[in-house]
Amino acid sequence: MRNVVVERAQPTPLALPRPRPHRAVALAAGLTVAALIAGCDSVSGIPGDDPAPAGTAATAAPSTTSTATQAIAPGEPAPNAATTSLPPLPADAPRVGAVPGAAEAVTAVRRWAADLQTGTIAELQDKCWTIPPRTVTDMYADPQAILAALSQPGTATTDTVTWRNRTTVVTVERDAVATGYACGRVFAAGVEPGYDEADARHTVRRYLARAAGKPLDPADVEATYPLTCKASLTTWDPQGTGNPTAPPLTGDSGKVGNVTSYAGDELRSDQVRGDYLAVHVPVTTSPGGTRTRTFTVAPTAEGYCIGDVTA
Repeated sequence: MRNVVVERAQPTPLALPRPRPHRAVALAAGLTVAALIAGCDSVSGIPGDDPAPAGTAATAAPSTTSTATQAIAPGEPAPNAATTSLPPLPADAPRVGAVPGAAEAVTAVRRWAADLQTGTIAELQDKCWTIPPRTVTDMYADPQAILAALSQPGTATTDTVTWRNRTTVVTVERDAVATGYACGRVFAAGVEPGYDEADARHTVRRYLARAAGKPLDPADVEATYPLTCKASLTTWDPQGTGNPTAPPLTGDSGKVGNVTSYAGDELRSDQVRGDYLAVHVPVTTSPGGTRTRTFTVAPTAEGYCIGDVTA
């Protein structure tokens, strides 16, 4: 892992939320704050990162250029997007507190809570594939603490729904609620819920898995789970030039090329400027061979979005 010089001196003009803090998670019988440190990914993992869930390979069969572009284009319609019927809510699903203005969140979170109550970590990693696998392990270490927080009344904002008690905070994205099954993010009371560099790397991992024709989950398509920054964002300026633009990737969704494989165990990240992060990963394209690509990402209320890809 190379040494990374992080520039922090200048404020960023990016009109997005400020960087989210490293997550603190519930562990053992009480809540222990676990600082998650960003850095170089490896198979053994750094906090917040793990290889993709079982059954997901970093190397996939080659796909055509049109298929790869279609899989990652911002705002694309979902191909074959017939929604799989969700199973009935188990009769013994844990209670989840009512949420004024977001009644649908209760059912979506109860489905996840039922799996949290009876499932294994491996099963939860498989179902909560939008969250880095190691993060799932850390955050879901104390199911009873999570269920206790979920039993309290919830509150909703435009982007999230949150339940909390004196020790634990559980939050879900409104976009996840819309799918009918919403995995929660868990934090110690007093810690601001948010995303960290493991989430940024996982965003790039998902993006490349789609481009290679083997998404982490069949439902992971851009129309339902956007990973690229919106074209309406016109304040993109990671280098601080003073001349903000729309994110370059919105105008050229095929910049990454025809991806055939990527080194999922070699993702690493560093700070570019302000809220912007750079995620580096060796990517193999056809034609083109293997070279390290840099994905520039920025935080939003729903996680990180990818605004540019460079060689």
